[in-house]
Amino acid sequence: MPSAIAALLPSSYPIPNHLNLHHSQYHRHKNRKVATFSLSSSSKEVPIRNPSASTLPQTHSCVKGRENHNRIRYNSNPNQNHKHPLFLESFSYIDPRSTNKRKTEKEIQKQQQGGEQYEFKVEKAKGLFTNTWWANVKAALGQRINLEGILCSTMVIVKDPKLALPHVSVPDIRYIDWTELHRKGFKGVVFDKDNTLTAPYTLTPWPPLGSSLEHCKAVFGPDIAVLSNSAGLQEYDHDGSKARALEGAIGIKVIRHRFKKPAGAAEEVEKHFGCESSKLIMVGDRPFTDIVYGNRSQFLTILTEPLSLAQEPFIVQQVRKLENSFVNYWCRRGLKPPSHKLLPDPTVCVKEPHSP
Repeated sequence: MPSAIAALLPSSYPIPNHLNLHHSQYHRHKNRKVATFSLSSSSKEVPIRNPSASTLPQTHSCVKGRENHNRIRYNSNPNQNHKHPLFLESFSYIDPRSTNKRKTEKEIQKQQQGGEQYEFKVEKAKGLFTNTWWANVKAALGQRINLEGILCSTMVIVKDPKLALPHVSVPDIRYIDWTELHRKGFKGVVFDKDNTLTAPYTLTPWPPLGSSLEHCKAVFGPDIAVLSNSAGLQEYDHDGSKARALEGAIGIKVIRHRFKKPAGAAEEVEKHFGCESSKLIMVGDRPFTDIVYGNRSQFLTILTEPLSLAQEPFIVQQVRKLENSFVNYWCRRGLKPPSHKLLPDPTVCVKEPHSP
């Protein structure tokens, strides 16, 4: 190249005005070849790696417009320029000590908070499953949805509908002649609780039944008991508190048992009375629980009407309607309950409430 033309060319390209090169810092760190640039609107300086020369490459005419656009973006939040991802990508060297320290502190704080929340959730879960009220909720749900009863009812409908038909049907226990039943050779009486002796989920006996219940006690003595799917059931009354409360309220022994009616055999009941199940009477208001259980165990079965539907859960009311529709259908078709050897004619044990 001719020396005259070379003398006319600039030795370096100009640096844009909005980037200020601090030459003092450049010379101070000359060995490291690090220069410090700062944005014109920012008070903080960000160290960047110095190019191989202190000049910038030439670009086309849109550089100025891009510079103005970047200046607007950075100036919108001047205190966060060093954190902008575009800025971090533009320069390969950034001192990591300050950002790593903040990141470490945040991670530690987040881990501590996460640990505290985890411990709180664990303690809360433990309290949920250990509190007494959870056992009560579980018991209430179990009384409304009897899975054992659903399975057994399905088998009854498909295979042996006669098990759901009672030997005797009466409005309530006032229509039962306890003296005649005892004379026929029966040794004991097993009552269901809810809607048979008491209103649903209460402990006190239904007031109109008081005289008949006392007469039953006078005839059978201590050989009277309650077999309930709530009080006395090991799954929902493991400590026997509900059974003791019911015994104190109605003065009748509550049988502790492991299986919900109609599931389970009669061994626990036979052990309580000290006689075989064919000499016992089962009284209840549900065909597919009380009556099926009694017929499967060779009890004399007596079906009563429910005492109060107003306090009964909606789902139980619907299941009751379905049970009664099946029973009425089978009766219309002429099906009969299983015969009982001590009482071939069950009608002899039915009486009017006010008859002697």
